[in-house]
Amino acid sequence: MSNDLLFDDDAPLFDEQDELFMLPETDQPAPRRQGWKVLVVDDEPEVHAMTAMVLADVTYQGRGIEMISAYSAGQARDILSQTPDLACILLDVVMETDDAGLQLVRFIRQQLGNHNSRIILRTGQPGQAPERDVIVDYDINDYKAKTELTSQKLFTSMIAALRSYDDILALEMSRAGLQKIIDASANLFQVRSMQSFSSGVLTQLSALLGVSVSGILCAQSGGVSQEPGPSDDLFILAGAGNYEHCSEQVSGQSLDPLILSTIRGVLASKANRYSDDHIALYIRTPNQREVVAYLHVHRPLGPLDEKLVEVFCGKVSVGFDNIWLYEQLKRAHEATVVALAGLAEYKDNDTGEHVLRVEQITSSTARSLRQMGAYESELTDVFLEQVGMAAILHDVGKVSIPDHILQKPGRLTAEEFTIMKEHAGSGGGILQRAARMVSGASYLSLGAEIASCHHERWDGNGYPRGLKGEDIPLSARIVAVADVYDALISARPYKAPWPFEEAIAYIRQGAGSQFDPLVVEAFMREIGAGNICV
Repeated sequence: MSNDLLFDDDAPLFDEQDELFMLPETDQPAPRRQGWKVLVVDDEPEVHAMTAMVLADVTYQGRGIEMISAYSAGQARDILSQTPDLACILLDVVMETDDAGLQLVRFIRQQLGNHNSRIILRTGQPGQAPERDVIVDYDINDYKAKTELTSQKLFTSMIAALRSYDDILALEMSRAGLQKIIDASANLFQVRSMQSFSSGVLTQLSALLGVSVSGILCAQSGGVSQEPGPSDDLFILAGAGNYEHCSEQVSGQSLDPLILSTIRGVLASKANRYSDDHIALYIRTPNQREVVAYLHVHRPLGPLDEKLVEVFCGKVSVGFDNIWLYEQLKRAHEATVVALAGLAEYKDNDTGEHVLRVEQITSSTARSLRQMGAYESELTDVFLEQVGMAAILHDVGKVSIPDHILQKPGRLTAEEFTIMKEHAGSGGGILQRAARMVSGASYLSLGAEIASCHHERWDGNGYPRGLKGEDIPLSARIVAVADVYDALISARPYKAPWPFEEAIAYIRQGAGSQFDPLVVEAFMREIGAGNICV
């Protein structure tokens, strides 16, 4: 084989201006190096051989060329379908047909949707596919007649193609990373608890970097939920992977000293630290709270990774303050509920432990209902979060009942019972007036439903309004079962506690008449699972 090996019958690879390219003296083929994948599509074996020699010494960004050969457009289609990460395609026009290469371009761009791979069209018959028409009509990146494609020009074209492909990949990665940040931010800001939010930050960071979730999230000053201030204490908000057992702990109890030292170093320097196998990210919230995310990454991060991480941390820093404000508001609501329940307890000492048991039974029964798939539209996360605490307020209206009736040791007369029944409407009214000061669902609005309706009956024979079936709010239907059950098994001034079996039998018998049958079923499931005290 001579130095003027031809790409086609009359198109020399080199002209006199190029340095002579000498064939290797050994019969052993040059080893293929992993690197940028380049597909050569041409029906002439000599073209593949010479292209391989020219590309053997081409490197870009420290990576060589991994050349893949196809000798027909049909063979190229199979390779293209299985190899989406081709950096460049050197494509002949005339093969099985006069326009086989051009049709392959349409297949790549339109059918495969591959717009990243750079396509260099090269032909020995320019008249068969005029350059102007091809450039306008086909999505190619370069057009070369084989008569002009010398070794130096092939090298130049290849470096230009690889640079373009690398830039496209960087843009794609940046776009995908930013989309992940947007999606992650939207999902995280729907979370209402610090623990869930912190776990979500770890998960989303891992997804952003394409690594497995293994890391911890620490906060200074005993936790983000507390007021900011100088402190040596570190609190682990969340752990994932190897650190899952560390969640909600003081860090000194379980952290590796080296990790602890890294986290303290980040807090001291107020700057991110990047290592080959881990990263430690400094997150400072607008309200001056400090958080460190420590993750194992198992690979060095590139500049783009670091930029995306910094953007993500800037987004989530606001989330920590939002969660803190939400938790403060939630605590204020809970304090209001406890204070109102305390008024009823002050008038009726028997209600103290009773309301706490009703809270637990109500929460368990509501969760069981959702597991059963019942009342899906009503059993939202907010409902499940609030209904137990709201149940504490079910008897708050007893503050309006005279002491001689409320604390009477014996059975009430018909007249006294009529007065006692007024506590439902009275409690509902008190809570409704308070709930109007808070927009949306709250402990107070849910408590108003419960207080006014927990004595309604499924068959419509309850009080104060005689509501029937699903016209009774679901919250009140759940509390009705919890309230009656606990009242039956508890000692009161006017009665001894019922045996457990009799109380359960009474609840079962009331399904479909006094109680919602599905609520009774959910309640019995929780009894059977041991989730309700007996």
